[in-house]
Amino acid sequence: MPNEDAVLSALLASSNRVTAADIPALIDEAGRKLGLSGAQVYLADLQQARLTPLVHPAPETPSPNEPTDPSKPSEPSEPSEPSEPSEPIQIEGSMAGLAYRTQRTQRSRDDCTAWVPMIDGVERVGVLRVTAPCFEDALLESCAALSGLATLLVMAKSSHDELVVDRTRSRTMTTQAELLWAFVPPRTIGTDDVTSTAILEPAYEAGGDAFDHSLGDGVLHLALLDAMGHDLASGGASAVALGASRATRRAGGTLADIATTIDTTLSEWIPDRLLTAVIARLDIATGQFTWINCGHPPPLLIREGHVVPQAMEFPAYLPLGLGLGQAAAPDEHHIRLQPGDRVLLYSDGVTEARTSDGSLFGEQRLADSVIRSMASGNAPPETLRRLVRNLHEHHRLHDDATIMLVRWHPH
Repeated sequence: MPNEDAVLSALLASSNRVTAADIPALIDEAGRKLGLSGAQVYLADLQQARLTPLVHPAPETPSPNEPTDPSKPSEPSEPSEPSEPSEPIQIEGSMAGLAYRTQRTQRSRDDCTAWVPMIDGVERVGVLRVTAPCFEDALLESCAALSGLATLLVMAKSSHDELVVDRTRSRTMTTQAELLWAFVPPRTIGTDDVTSTAILEPAYEAGGDAFDHSLGDGVLHLALLDAMGHDLASGGASAVALGASRATRRAGGTLADIATTIDTTLSEWIPDRLLTAVIARLDIATGQFTWINCGHPPPLLIREGHVVPQAMEFPAYLPLGLGLGQAAAPDEHHIRLQPGDRVLLYSDGVTEARTSDGSLFGEQRLADSVIRSMASGNAPPETLRRLVRNLHEHHRLHDDATIMLVRWHPH
């Protein structure tokens, strides 16, 4: 068998001037050189409901029994595998989905197929389906390396190659949603000491909500925004707020400076559009969490499986966009996190989701859902994926719903 380093180096060199459509063949060829029978990339869709192979879509004839909403697929009763490598796979109830959900390699009972997670930093991208006569430990290690390189190649094309975009969507997106997704960062970022993950729904029709998180100089920067309305102007307001936030932060501005800049910018360029926000920063070394709240629901502090009552409930500042001028800047609030603490930020579209009988999802149900999922051992990204799935299955969203979960887990 050729040297693993040589195979992967050759794969990397050959990928420089190719499109995403060429990646599947390159990955498969490299896998065969490593001793596999085949290798196929599967990408998670935007709502993390299914895994779709990175191949050009073939014409499909809709079945009358297929669900009409791809974000709420019917679930198989037991783990299943696709009859053809070109078929999408539901994340619920499949070996491929189990690898994606747990971020651990899964092997079939006959030991001829394995599903290897594709992870970009701490962001889940999809899975790599590999086949072989049998899998020894050395070959599985090579599969993990191949999966890692495949992830890098896909992510390198994701910003400008339409095939990757097509394979990670299940339906058409509105203009305002396109605008927002072009501005928000990856859903999940993190290090050995901290993880931040966020979800924005309805993914294909999002209007006014947005989130931001980034790492720099030992600090995790956070923002969760909710612009008034659910139209293109709302999306524009959130996009402008993200730009103002980043520009001010990168110029050395404080949290209050960020809020003031957002307020001034909205007042000047998108008048009559208000926006609520929580803007925060976490000192990763010390656990010092600092935030300001401008008309937004207060964050929740979850510690040892319980919400700490009123830990982050302070009077909120006015929403941004009113043109406050010389008004006093928003107050900063501070709390020292303990190792393992989670901070949950959310927009009111989450708690105001309703069941068919009209009952609200509510803050208590939100907190309970997160706590139960974490108690089951789920990582923050899987916790939010399950929460949103529950929202779609049992509640109706009447507004954008954005959730951000931050976990501080110092090394």
